[in-house]
Amino acid sequence: MEKQSSFAQHQTGTLYLVPTPIGNLDDMTMRAVHVLEDVDLIAAEDTRHTQMLLNHFQIDTHEISFHEHNTEQRIPELIDKLESGLTIAQCSDAGIPSISDPGKELVAAAIAHHIPVVPLPGANAGLTALIASGLAPQPFYFYGFLERKPQQQEKELAEMVNRPETMIFYEAPHRLKRTLKVMQKVLGGDRKAVLARELTKRYEEFLRGTLDELVNWTTSEEVRGEFVIMVAGNHHPVSHDDESLEHLSPVDQVSRAVSDGMKPNTAIKKVARENGLNRQQLYRQYHHLGTEADNVD
Repeated sequence: MEKQSSFAQHQTGTLYLVPTPIGNLDDMTMRAVHVLEDVDLIAAEDTRHTQMLLNHFQIDTHEISFHEHNTEQRIPELIDKLESGLTIAQCSDAGIPSISDPGKELVAAAIAHHIPVVPLPGANAGLTALIASGLAPQPFYFYGFLERKPQQQEKELAEMVNRPETMIFYEAPHRLKRTLKVMQKVLGGDRKAVLARELTKRYEEFLRGTLDELVNWTTSEEVRGEFVIMVAGNHHPVSHDDESLEHLSPVDQVSRAVSDGMKPNTAIKKVARENGLNRQQLYRQYHHLGTEADNVD
Protein backbone atom coordinates (compact mmCIF):
# COMPACT_ATOMS: atom_id res chain seq x y z
CA MET A 1 0.00 0.00 0.00
CA GLU A 2 1.25 3.46 -0.92
CA LYS A 3 0.33 6.48 1.17
CA GLN A 4 0.38 10.09 -0.02
CA SER A 5 0.02 12.88 2.50
CA SER A 6 -0.51 16.55 1.69
CA PHE A 7 1.58 17.40 4.74
CA ALA A 8 4.62 15.29 3.81
CA GLN A 9 7.81 16.91 2.60
CA HIS A 10 8.62 15.92 -0.98
CA GLN A 11 11.87 16.31 -2.87
CA THR A 12 10.03 16.16 -6.20
CA GLY A 13 7.65 18.73 -7.57
CA THR A 14 3.89 18.40 -7.26
CA LEU A 15 1.28 17.83 -9.97
CA TYR A 16 -1.82 19.97 -9.41
CA LEU A 17 -5.07 19.08 -11.21
CA VAL A 18 -6.83 22.38 -11.77
CA PRO A 19 -10.48 22.61 -12.93
CA THR A 20 -11.36 25.53 -15.20
CA PRO A 21 -14.77 27.15 -15.82
CA ILE A 22 -17.23 25.37 -18.11
CA GLY A 23 -18.57 28.73 -19.26
CA ASN A 24 -18.76 31.58 -16.77
CA LEU A 25 -15.25 32.72 -15.84
CA ASP A 26 -16.47 33.78 -12.40
CA ASP A 27 -16.76 30.09 -11.51
CA MET A 28 -12.98 29.90 -11.25
CA THR A 29 -12.07 29.34 -7.59
CA MET A 30 -9.64 31.59 -5.76
CA ARG A 31 -7.49 28.58 -4.95
CA ALA A 32 -7.30 27.59 -8.62
CA VAL A 33 -6.20 31.11 -9.54
CA HIS A 34 -3.51 31.08 -6.86
CA VAL A 35 -2.20 27.68 -7.96
CA LEU A 36 -1.97 28.79 -11.60
CA GLU A 37 -0.07 31.88 -10.43
CA ASP A 38 2.35 29.96 -8.22
CA VAL A 39 3.28 26.85 -10.24
CA ASP A 40 6.32 26.74 -12.50
CA LEU A 41 4.44 25.44 -15.54
CA ILE A 42 0.88 24.90 -16.80
CA ALA A 43 0.18 21.83 -18.95
CA ALA A 44 -2.88 22.94 -20.95
CA GLU A 45 -5.11 21.03 -23.34
CA ASP A 46 -5.17 24.04 -25.68
CA THR A 47 -2.68 26.76 -24.79
CA ARG A 48 -4.58 29.36 -26.82
CA HIS A 49 -7.81 28.67 -24.95
CA THR A 50 -6.12 28.62 -21.55
CA GLN A 51 -4.23 31.82 -22.38
CA MET A 52 -7.56 33.68 -22.52
CA LEU A 53 -8.29 32.45 -19.00
CA LEU A 54 -4.82 33.47 -17.81
CA ASN A 55 -5.20 36.91 -19.37
CA HIS A 56 -8.53 37.39 -17.60
CA PHE A 57 -6.90 36.76 -14.22
CA GLN A 58 -3.61 38.47 -15.15
CA ILE A 59 -1.56 35.29 -14.75
CA ASP A 60 1.74 35.10 -16.63
CA THR A 61 2.80 31.51 -15.85
CA HIS A 62 4.39 29.72 -18.80
CA GLU A 63 2.28 27.12 -20.65
CA ILE A 64 3.02 23.90 -22.48
CA SER A 65 0.54 21.92 -24.58
CA PHE A 66 -0.71 18.60 -23.26
CA HIS A 67 -3.56 16.93 -25.15
CA GLU A 68 -4.71 13.55 -26.42
CA HIS A 69 -2.53 13.72 -29.53
CA ASN A 70 0.83 14.34 -27.81
CA THR A 71 0.37 12.30 -24.62
CA GLU A 72 3.15 9.79 -25.35
CA GLN A 73 5.65 12.55 -26.13
CA ARG A 74 4.71 14.90 -23.30
CA ILE A 75 4.36 12.55 -20.31
CA PRO A 76 8.06 11.60 -20.03
CA GLU A 77 8.96 15.27 -20.45
CA LEU A 78 6.53 16.39 -17.73
CA ILE A 79 7.60 13.60 -15.37
CA ASP A 80 11.25 14.65 -15.79
CA LYS A 81 10.34 18.22 -14.90
CA LEU A 82 8.37 17.08 -11.84
CA GLU A 83 11.21 14.85 -10.68
CA SER A 84 13.59 17.79 -11.01
CA GLY A 85 11.46 19.72 -8.52
CA LEU A 86 9.21 21.82 -10.77
CA THR A 87 5.54 22.22 -9.85
CA ILE A 88 3.05 21.73 -12.68
CA ALA A 89 -0.66 22.51 -13.00
CA GLN A 90 -2.56 20.42 -15.50
CA CYS A 91 -5.87 21.70 -16.86
CA SER A 92 -8.27 20.96 -19.69
CA ASP A 93 -10.22 23.50 -21.72
CA ALA A 94 -13.26 23.31 -19.44
CA GLY A 95 -14.11 21.46 -16.26
CA ILE A 96 -12.13 18.88 -14.34
CA PRO A 97 -9.08 17.22 -15.95
CA SER A 98 -9.40 13.50 -16.75
CA ILE A 99 -13.22 13.62 -16.91
CA SER A 100 -13.71 13.05 -20.65
CA ASP A 101 -10.57 15.15 -21.06
CA PRO A 102 -6.79 14.50 -21.07
CA GLY A 103 -5.05 13.86 -17.78
CA LYS A 104 -5.52 10.33 -16.52
CA GLU A 105 -2.33 9.02 -18.14
CA LEU A 106 -0.26 11.80 -16.60
CA VAL A 107 -1.80 11.16 -13.17
CA ALA A 108 -1.00 7.44 -13.44
CA ALA A 109 2.59 8.18 -14.49
CA ALA A 110 3.08 10.65 -11.63
CA ILE A 111 1.79 8.14 -9.09
CA ALA A 112 4.05 5.44 -10.54
CA HIS A 113 7.02 7.80 -10.03
CA HIS A 114 5.95 8.63 -6.44
CA ILE A 115 5.18 12.23 -7.38
CA PRO A 116 2.42 13.81 -5.25
CA VAL A 117 -0.82 14.56 -7.11
CA VAL A 118 -3.09 17.26 -5.64
CA PRO A 119 -6.65 17.62 -7.00
CA LEU A 120 -8.55 20.91 -6.74
CA PRO A 121 -12.37 21.02 -6.67
CA GLY A 122 -14.19 22.98 -9.32
CA ALA A 123 -16.70 23.15 -12.15
CA ASN A 124 -18.10 19.93 -13.62
CA ALA A 125 -20.75 19.91 -16.35
CA GLY A 126 -22.28 16.55 -15.43
CA LEU A 127 -23.00 17.34 -11.78
CA THR A 128 -23.98 20.94 -12.52
CA ALA A 129 -26.61 19.68 -14.96
CA LEU A 130 -27.76 16.83 -12.74
CA ILE A 131 -28.79 18.91 -9.74
CA ALA A 132 -31.10 21.05 -11.90
CA SER A 133 -32.40 18.24 -14.10
CA GLY A 134 -35.35 17.18 -11.99
CA LEU A 135 -34.22 13.57 -12.25
CA ALA A 136 -33.04 11.64 -9.19
CA PRO A 137 -29.62 13.11 -8.30
CA GLN A 138 -28.47 9.95 -6.54
CA PRO A 139 -27.52 7.37 -7.22
CA PHE A 140 -26.19 8.46 -10.59
CA TYR A 141 -24.05 6.73 -13.21
CA PHE A 142 -21.60 8.93 -15.11
CA TYR A 143 -20.65 7.53 -18.52
CA GLY A 144 -19.37 10.54 -20.46
CA PHE A 145 -19.08 10.20 -24.24
CA LEU A 146 -20.47 7.14 -25.98
CA GLU A 147 -18.64 5.69 -28.96
CA ARG A 148 -19.36 7.50 -32.21
CA LYS A 149 -20.74 4.71 -34.40
CA PRO A 150 -24.43 3.81 -33.84
CA GLN A 151 -23.72 0.08 -33.69
CA GLN A 152 -21.15 0.60 -30.95
CA GLN A 153 -23.54 2.91 -29.11
CA GLU A 154 -26.28 0.28 -29.26
CA LYS A 155 -23.97 -2.26 -27.68
CA GLU A 156 -22.94 0.14 -24.91
CA LEU A 157 -26.50 1.22 -24.14
CA ALA A 158 -27.84 -2.35 -24.20
CA GLU A 159 -25.71 -3.01 -21.13
CA MET A 160 -27.36 -0.07 -19.35
CA VAL A 161 -31.02 -0.81 -20.10
CA ASN A 162 -31.71 -2.05 -16.57
CA ARG A 163 -29.50 0.37 -14.65
CA PRO A 164 -31.60 2.01 -11.88
CA GLU A 165 -29.39 5.10 -11.58
CA THR A 166 -29.81 8.38 -13.46
CA MET A 167 -27.32 8.12 -16.33
CA ILE A 168 -25.17 11.06 -17.45
CA PHE A 169 -23.65 11.39 -20.92
CA TYR A 170 -21.80 14.10 -22.84
CA GLU A 171 -22.34 14.79 -26.53
CA ALA A 172 -21.28 17.25 -29.21
CA PRO A 173 -23.99 19.21 -31.07
CA HIS A 174 -23.37 17.63 -34.47
CA ARG A 175 -23.84 14.12 -33.05
CA LEU A 176 -26.70 14.81 -30.64
CA LYS A 177 -29.63 13.87 -32.90
CA ARG A 178 -28.09 10.55 -33.93
CA THR A 179 -27.14 9.63 -30.36
CA LEU A 180 -30.64 10.44 -29.05
CA LYS A 181 -32.14 8.23 -31.77
CA VAL A 182 -29.97 5.34 -30.65
CA MET A 183 -31.01 5.94 -27.02
CA GLN A 184 -34.63 6.05 -28.12
CA LYS A 185 -34.23 2.72 -29.88
CA VAL A 186 -32.38 0.90 -27.11
CA LEU A 187 -33.74 2.47 -23.91
CA GLY A 188 -37.28 3.14 -25.13
CA GLY A 189 -38.84 6.36 -26.35
CA ASP A 190 -40.93 6.77 -23.22
CA ARG A 191 -37.84 6.95 -20.96
CA LYS A 192 -37.61 10.35 -19.22
CA ALA A 193 -34.56 12.38 -20.15
CA VAL A 194 -33.13 15.89 -19.89
CA LEU A 195 -30.81 17.87 -22.14
CA ALA A 196 -28.67 20.66 -20.69
CA ARG A 197 -26.69 22.96 -22.95
CA GLU A 198 -24.52 26.06 -22.63
CA LEU A 199 -24.24 25.54 -18.88
CA THR A 200 -23.32 28.66 -16.84
CA LYS A 201 -23.43 30.76 -20.02
CA ARG A 202 -25.89 33.42 -21.13
CA TYR A 203 -28.04 31.00 -23.16
CA GLU A 204 -28.07 28.15 -20.64
CA GLU A 205 -31.05 25.91 -21.32
CA PHE A 206 -32.67 22.73 -19.97
CA LEU A 207 -34.98 20.60 -22.12
CA ARG A 208 -37.04 18.05 -20.20
CA GLY A 209 -39.27 15.30 -21.57
CA THR A 210 -39.09 11.78 -22.94
CA LEU A 211 -36.51 10.51 -25.42
CA ASP A 212 -39.27 10.59 -28.06
CA GLU A 213 -39.90 14.27 -27.34
CA LEU A 214 -36.21 15.16 -27.31
CA VAL A 215 -35.63 13.41 -30.64
CA ASN A 216 -38.54 15.40 -32.09
CA TRP A 217 -36.97 18.59 -30.75
CA THR A 218 -33.72 17.91 -32.63
CA THR A 219 -35.65 17.61 -35.90
CA SER A 220 -37.33 21.00 -35.56
CA GLU A 221 -34.68 23.14 -33.83
CA GLU A 222 -31.12 24.17 -34.61
CA VAL A 223 -28.83 22.15 -32.35
CA ARG A 224 -26.08 24.29 -30.84
CA GLY A 225 -23.79 24.06 -27.84
CA GLU A 226 -22.15 21.25 -25.91
CA PHE A 227 -24.72 18.94 -24.32
CA VAL A 228 -25.15 16.95 -21.16
CA ILE A 229 -27.70 14.17 -21.67
CA MET A 230 -29.33 12.75 -18.54
CA VAL A 231 -31.56 9.69 -18.76
CA ALA A 232 -33.75 8.40 -15.95
CA GLY A 233 -32.83 5.01 -14.55
CA ASN A 234 -34.95 1.91 -15.08
CA HIS A 235 -36.86 1.43 -11.85
CA HIS A 236 -38.62 -1.69 -13.12
CA PRO A 237 -35.81 -3.80 -14.60
CA VAL A 238 -36.45 -7.32 -15.79
CA SER A 239 -35.39 -9.34 -12.77
CA HIS A 240 -35.74 -12.85 -14.13
CA ASP A 241 -32.54 -14.62 -15.05
CA ASP A 242 -31.71 -15.59 -18.60
CA GLU A 243 -32.05 -19.30 -17.84
CA SER A 244 -35.75 -18.96 -17.04
CA LEU A 245 -36.38 -16.64 -19.99
CA GLU A 246 -34.84 -18.88 -22.61
CA HIS A 247 -37.62 -21.44 -22.08
CA LEU A 248 -40.33 -18.86 -22.75
CA SER A 249 -41.78 -17.97 -26.13
CA PRO A 250 -41.10 -14.43 -27.36
CA VAL A 251 -44.71 -13.48 -26.56
CA ASP A 252 -44.33 -14.79 -23.02
CA GLN A 253 -41.04 -12.91 -22.67
CA VAL A 254 -42.92 -9.74 -23.58
CA SER A 255 -45.65 -10.54 -21.06
CA ARG A 256 -43.10 -11.13 -18.33
CA ALA A 257 -41.32 -7.85 -19.08
CA VAL A 258 -44.67 -6.03 -18.96
CA SER A 259 -45.48 -7.67 -15.62
CA ASP A 260 -42.16 -6.31 -14.34
CA GLY A 261 -43.24 -2.76 -15.16
CA MET A 262 -42.03 -2.25 -18.73
CA LYS A 263 -44.43 -0.67 -21.22
CA PRO A 264 -45.69 -3.11 -23.91
CA ASN A 265 -44.14 -1.37 -26.92
CA THR A 266 -40.79 -1.03 -25.14
CA ALA A 267 -40.91 -4.71 -24.15
CA ILE A 268 -41.77 -5.75 -27.71
CA LYS A 269 -38.84 -3.79 -29.13
CA LYS A 270 -36.47 -5.26 -26.54
CA VAL A 271 -37.56 -8.89 -27.00
CA ALA A 272 -37.57 -8.59 -30.79
CA ARG A 273 -34.04 -7.19 -30.73
CA GLU A 274 -32.75 -9.86 -28.33
CA ASN A 275 -34.29 -12.69 -30.33
CA GLY A 276 -33.59 -11.35 -33.81
CA LEU A 277 -37.31 -11.15 -34.64
CA ASN A 278 -39.40 -8.81 -36.74
CA ARG A 279 -40.81 -6.25 -34.34
CA GLN A 280 -44.08 -5.72 -36.25
CA GLN A 281 -44.73 -9.46 -36.39
CA LEU A 282 -44.11 -9.85 -32.64
CA TYR A 283 -46.41 -6.86 -32.01
CA ARG A 284 -49.22 -8.61 -33.91
CA GLN A 285 -48.62 -11.88 -32.08
CA TYR A 286 -48.61 -10.24 -28.66
CA HIS A 287 -51.80 -8.27 -29.34
CA HIS A 288 -53.46 -11.19 -31.19
CA LEU A 289 -53.89 -9.07 -34.28
CA GLY A 290 -54.20 -10.01 -37.93
CA THR A 291 -51.97 -8.66 -40.67
CA GLU A 292 -53.60 -5.22 -40.59
CA ALA A 293 -51.94 -4.16 -37.37
CA ASP A 294 -51.24 -0.62 -36.37
CA ASN A 295 -47.69 0.58 -36.73
CA VAL A 296 -45.69 0.25 -33.50
CA ASP A 297 -43.56 3.29 -34.10
